Amino acid sequence: MRFPIVLFAFFWLSSCADQNGSFLISNVKIYDGSGSTPYRGDVIIDRDQIIKIGEDISCTSCAVIDGAGKSLSPGFIDLHAHLEPLPTIPSAESALHMGVTTALGGPDGSSPIKIDQYLTSLSDEGIGINVGYLIGHNSVRSNVMQLEGRAPSEAELDSMKTLVNQAMKEGAFGISTGLKYLPGTFAKIGEVVALSKEAANHGGIYTSHLREEGLGLIEGVSEAITIAEEADIPVVLTHHKAIGLPMWGKSVETLKMVDSARALGLDVMVDQYPYTASYTSISVLIPPWSLEGGRYEAFAKRCADPDLRDSIKAGIVYNIMNDRGGGDLKRIQLAKFDWKPELEGKTLYDWAIQEGMQPTGESGAELVIQAQLHRGASAIYHAMSEEDVKRIMAHPQTIIASDGRITAFEKGFPHPRVHGTFPRVIGHFARDEKVITIAEAIRKMTSLPAARMGLDDRGLIKEGYKADLVLFDEERIIDKATFEKPHQYPEGIELVMLNGKIALRDDALSNERYGVILRGPAYTKSE
Repeated sequence: MRFPIVLFAFFWLSSCADQNGSFLISNVKIYDGSGSTPYRGDVIIDRDQIIKIGEDISCTSCAVIDGAGKSLSPGFIDLHAHLEPLPTIPSAESALHMGVTTALGGPDGSSPIKIDQYLTSLSDEGIGINVGYLIGHNSVRSNVMQLEGRAPSEAELDSMKTLVNQAMKEGAFGISTGLKYLPGTFAKIGEVVALSKEAANHGGIYTSHLREEGLGLIEGVSEAITIAEEADIPVVLTHHKAIGLPMWGKSVETLKMVDSARALGLDVMVDQYPYTASYTSISVLIPPWSLEGGRYEAFAKRCADPDLRDSIKAGIVYNIMNDRGGGDLKRIQLAKFDWKPELEGKTLYDWAIQEGMQPTGESGAELVIQAQLHRGASAIYHAMSEEDVKRIMAHPQTIIASDGRITAFEKGFPHPRVHGTFPRVIGHFARDEKVITIAEAIRKMTSLPAARMGLDDRGLIKEGYKADLVLFDEERIIDKATFEKPHQYPEGIELVMLNGKIALRDDALSNERYGVILRGPAYTKSE
């Protein structure tokens, strides 16, 4: 029965698109994005804007969408999205299916260097959602210094400043760091402050993958707050978490640090995805010094030295037992693994058993070394506490963001956040668990991230604002993606409107792409 439904949905999309670009969405429960109590009403859209909101309003020239009492919110804004696959998946299907209409790319210190050129190419291709970008510190540092583990010379720092300045003028919204990753891990705070000042001078923000999110978390938060003060820049502690069993409960302290910083006048916020597992390279378990100069070849040379290999292995064992490994090989789930794709979805424990090894920290470390020697892998780390997740979510300055990668359906083995983040917060944490209200959940994924980006025409259902909207069934909305079966679209999202056009209805995507490129506050169009 599903096939004819999809065909009908596409016919509906085409017939409405042929009308004059005006819509009346009637009989809906409006969550306006401000966090206020929802109210009943109708909304008129003309071209790409909301032009009227009221009760029992009429529009003779509008295509009518009967909301049937369902809930209407602004489109969700993903402040931390991995948009690298957009050139090959321009529809951004995974984002649209969970109600995302706008996403900010370039997180964790990684981004295109030539922002304008890259954004122009995306615009020429056509994109399924609105996108903006940050300039990544790791990318900038790599461009100037490769993977050298030292402080920059004055000339090198000037070169990095030039790249940040240029990116801001080309439309970046700010700068991101990945101080846990290469080569950001080699950067001292002075370097980060100097580059963040360049972004701040152009009205930009700073998003930080902290230097440490497990052991060293408190020091990592302190460093980010210091950068906020010394660079005079708004800061987001991105995908904030307390990872590793020894750190469970430490969100109490980190959130107090955020409150204290804000009380001093520093503009510090956090973003979060609603899961107890993270996703990143397996190299996060490896001591950074062993990767200096090259993640693979230089690492292989060090592993060939028995003394260095012993030190590398000891460092991995420590991280497995005390940090992101969660103290148990069963908590490390292999995801993208080109060398051994048959292990995708299996755990490091499973791999050890398959190899006839005792599932200890030492054997796990040996397998991590083997994975890295064969060009690495990605993994899901089940090492966070549900109570920390809930506590961080309830904080008034927490933005909901996926940290997900644009993903083609049924391709690879992603983290379920790529399909479930926003419906999970509304359906599970707000409606079912009542950690926050639905109105507050929507604020955290609409007006709050819009304000952080400096967008003054998105993130609210308000006259004059862009018509990025999500119609959903409040009683039915829920994520379906799991860690065992991640490729499942959410339920309960009935329609996604993007810039006044219907991009998705009843799980069917339009064959047109309605997204636009968003540019940051310092954008200067080249002559």
